[in-house]
Amino acid sequence: MIARLRRAYRGMRLGTRLALGLGALSLVVFAVVGTALTTYMRDYLSAQLDTQLAQAQIAQSKSIADYGTLSGKKYYSWFYAVYDVSDGRPELRRPEDPADLPEDVDDFTALASAQSAAHTELLRTEHLRGAGTYRLRACEVEPGVVLVSAAPMEDIEDTVGQLITIQVVTFALALLALVVFGRRMLRRGLKPLSDMASTAHGIASHDLTESAARLPLRADGRDGGPEVDELRTAFNTMLEHIDDSLAVRAEAEQRLRRFVADASHELRTPLMSVRGYADLFQYAAANAPEERDRHLARLRAEAARMGILLDDLLLLARLDAAEVEAPLRLEDADLAELVRQAADAFRASRPDHPLTVTTGPAAVKVRLDPQRVRQVLDNLLANAAVHTPPGTPVSVEVVVASGTALVRIADAGPGIPPEDHERVFDRFYRVDKARSRDRGGSGLGLAVAQSLVRAHGGRIELDSAPGATVFTVRLPLDGAGLPAAPGPETTAV
Repeated sequence: MIARLRRAYRGMRLGTRLALGLGALSLVVFAVVGTALTTYMRDYLSAQLDTQLAQAQIAQSKSIADYGTLSGKKYYSWFYAVYDVSDGRPELRRPEDPADLPEDVDDFTALASAQSAAHTELLRTEHLRGAGTYRLRACEVEPGVVLVSAAPMEDIEDTVGQLITIQVVTFALALLALVVFGRRMLRRGLKPLSDMASTAHGIASHDLTESAARLPLRADGRDGGPEVDELRTAFNTMLEHIDDSLAVRAEAEQRLRRFVADASHELRTPLMSVRGYADLFQYAAANAPEERDRHLARLRAEAARMGILLDDLLLLARLDAAEVEAPLRLEDADLAELVRQAADAFRASRPDHPLTVTTGPAAVKVRLDPQRVRQVLDNLLANAAVHTPPGTPVSVEVVVASGTALVRIADAGPGIPPEDHERVFDRFYRVDKARSRDRGGSGLGLAVAQSLVRAHGGRIELDSAPGATVFTVRLPLDGAGLPAAPGPETTAV
């Protein structure tokens, strides 16, 4: 039975449970208040009756002492007994009226005996057979004479009973009103929580598997007070975070699909070339041995191209998992010397692009991986040469400012369209979609450069307009990470 009641209670709505709890608490309060009030009223009426008994006995004692009778000093339904006490043994006098004594006078006799021994007034409450509950008082009229008076307590009991009845009815009505109206008020106060629950159900029924899934629902309203408003704000903030996470997940899935497609396409081209040249090599080796060296060279070129592509992909994967595997070998190196070495290699391989280098006379000591930073510089210089016409001037500048080493690589080419600024660092992304792979590369150079710079705690910034494109590499001099760059930042897959 108790277990069934517990299950029923747990199945109730919160408003009903709170209303019942409030009703139970109010019932306890009403019981305490009613008990205290009833006890106080009973004690007060009893004290009043004791006072009335004492005042009556003063007059009755005087009448007995003066006239030997109680004539004219009696109250309706009261009992009176006069005892002569000698040697501690009370002897009951003959009453003036038989109605002055109850059927059983044993309680009177016992009280008179106790009074004579105590020599002071005594009060007791006794249930007299055939008469009911009475308040008895014994006092000494004169030496050797004891008066015992008994007043009925029926009026007190009736008054207290009526008081209890009034309290029960009043408290019951108040409790009923409290539960009914309290439940309505609680339901109204908890309505914002119900609305949030409905919002949560709506979100649960929303298809979150869509690639561009967004949560269209929010908890609205201003009712419920500060606590509910705080909960509503936290609920909506949580939904915003979930929404942002879903958006990031959808974007990551799209970027992953695009990455897989681009990687497959980039790898398919050299593989098809290798397969074709292998067939030609087999044919040429059997029928025209003099062409074997030319086809073998093409096979090696395609294999080398595929190897470079795979090396870049492996490096990017290692940089993405840098918290597990650190791909850098840091040491103190001169950044200016690395820039000069990269410039010399660029002049040797790109003689059709004039290069200006500004490094200053002093060395720029930075804690870095010289091989990886050199790879960054080579990629950025190659990017400037590949995407600009022959004869376009290129410049490199090394500057130290506010604890940061800056390398600016600029060219005077056609620039990068503004809509492509945020995507130039994406993997396999090309600004010119029609550019051939022999000229445009695999689309991994800038992605590798950005990942390597981030691994050093720095960042790459792009500023491009027609006639001026500048890539700025920022590296911390002390090896600590730089603060995040302002504005949106593209995350590679």
